[in-house]
This record gives sequence, structure tokens and C-alpha cells, in this order.
Amino acid sequence: MNTTINKLSLNNLTVGEKGTVQLISNASLHVRQRLLEMGLTKGTIVEIVRYAPMGDPIEIAIRGYRLSLRRLEAESVFVQKDVQ
Repeated sequence: MNTTINKLSLNNLTVGEKGTVQLISNASLHVRQRLLEMGLTKGTIVEIVRYAPMGDPIEIAIRGYRLSLRRLEAESVFVQKDVQ
């Protein structure tokens, strides 16, 4: 089975979907460092909690807490969608 089929950016998941962080790219060094400091490291499971009414920011559940990310930041986080 080809696992790259399910790899997509975090902002492409819908509410309630989970994914495993694979990579952070297309972000400035400063933004990438901040995302890593907030726990978005490879292998971490994230779940989309909700989108703001205009689609920005995105609230995710990660490592037992809630985190809000701008859509632009979420586009830099690539995950493998967990099959449920």
C-alpha cells in the first residue's frame, strides 16, 4: 500500500479528523522553529477541533492541549491522515 497518498497539509483535514505529523516545510525558519516548540514534531498525532467562522484560525488538539494556528502556518505542516 502506498502511504504517500494520505499525506496532505494540516489545513486540508476536516473537523474530527486526525493525522500524524510528517514534515514542516515552506515556512520561514522562525515560524518552523515556533511550530516545533509548540509540539508539532514528526510522529505527533493532531486532531482538528474546529475552524473559525471565516476559516482562520484553526484549532487543533495536540499532546493534551488545544492550539490555534493561522491557516498559513497550518499549510506548512504536512500530516499523514489516520485511517479510522
